[in-house]
Amino acid sequence: MTINITDDAVTDVVNNSAVGVRGRLWRLHPSDVREIAITASAEILRLEAIRVAAVDTLTLNPDEQVLCYRGTGQWLANHTMLQISTGRRIAALGKALRSFPEIEDQFDAGDLTFEHAALIVAFCESPPKAMPDAALPYCRDTLLAAASGTEATTVKLRYAISVLEHMFESDDPPPSEDTDRNELRISPTLNGRVAVRGDFDGVTGEMLLSALSNLSMPTPAEDGTPDKRPAATRNADAMAELIRRYLDNAATGIDGGQRPHLNVHINAKDLAYHRECATTSDGSTPVPSEDDDPGMLDLDFHDLDKQDLDVGHMPWMGPLSVGRTRMIACDCMLSSVLLDENGAPLDVTPLKRLVTAAQRTALIARDKGCAFPGCDCVPAWTDAHHIKHWAKGGPTVMDNLVLLCRTHHTLMHRKPGFTGKWEIRMGTDHLPWFIPPPGIDPDHLPWFIPPPGIDPDRKPRRSTTRL
Repeated sequence: MTINITDDAVTDVVNNSAVGVRGRLWRLHPSDVREIAITASAEILRLEAIRVAAVDTLTLNPDEQVLCYRGTGQWLANHTMLQISTGRRIAALGKALRSFPEIEDQFDAGDLTFEHAALIVAFCESPPKAMPDAALPYCRDTLLAAASGTEATTVKLRYAISVLEHMFESDDPPPSEDTDRNELRISPTLNGRVAVRGDFDGVTGEMLLSALSNLSMPTPAEDGTPDKRPAATRNADAMAELIRRYLDNAATGIDGGQRPHLNVHINAKDLAYHRECATTSDGSTPVPSEDDDPGMLDLDFHDLDKQDLDVGHMPWMGPLSVGRTRMIACDCMLSSVLLDENGAPLDVTPLKRLVTAAQRTALIARDKGCAFPGCDCVPAWTDAHHIKHWAKGGPTVMDNLVLLCRTHHTLMHRKPGFTGKWEIRMGTDHLPWFIPPPGIDPDHLPWFIPPPGIDPDRKPRRSTTRL
């Protein structure tokens, strides 16, 4: 049975709430649903232009509520479900369109998407240096024509921009080839993961996409069912595999005295045995009870850093579960470091000036990075510092070595303009203690910031404040 739907029904669907819209759409003819999709898309463009104009008007004439935020874009993000970066992009486009009324008119008319408007504005704001001013209107109109109509695509617009950049080619590389703009931001998150954000030139991007292409292809399961992973997950898996292959096979060079790879430190006894990870004969994981070990069920979480926790430690990312550590240990290069009762590595190689790879491994196991109070610099970015200089008879032994980042290493050698001087003394526990100058601590008491796994109350510490 065919149901005839009028234009009023299409308008009704577009203008009303989306709650229950799928049920209403199923009752419509496919031609009407197509019309609804096209109408909704045009409505989105119209509303996008209104939002950009409204945000820009608030930028020019803010009230007290908007002035409470660091920009109109941040105000918008805090009152909507937009990200702050998106809000700032909206505010930036509104501000830029003031200088280009022709682009603004086409954007307001719904003939230009937000992304295409931003691309054209970026070209007009920073045209090729060899392009004369008189050519700008021609280039602008050419790009507007390339970006208008249902056949307009971002690839087509970028191609038009590339052609114009080639026409007015100068010694400066175009933005798509400017390697000075390349950025890669890698930051650990609070929950132990890593956030990655990058911006690369076209060539680097091509190499990256080519390297990931085969590794990120959908892989059917053994029974032939399709790969259920979304594209983003496949890309992440491909990146992990790419890094793993590189580290396993490439001539990676030296990073802080070692070839860069995955490094995990863990006590040998914890690696060999862990109650919660042990499995029974039937393959199940036993649940500890009070009869096994009451202490396992009654941890003092206010004193957690004093517990003898059997976990791994990664130089970059910190704690790693013992289960994951044991899995990694199934296929690894294992280095042993002998420690004394205080957790300090033992050393018997005093006659060399340069720190050996084995000594550096021991230093990383002890200091976990820069040992200066409050510094969280990772081991790969540290130097092995002689507490008593080699030229003055200081031996290259563990009790005369400490890991310091370049900033604090310079500070120890009397940084220019720094009036005071820190001292380092090796304690009876074979761990480095830092003595601040009188200008920082008149009492001249030693400071010690314990690395992970070291009991912080074994000796008094002066402060844990980052300097």
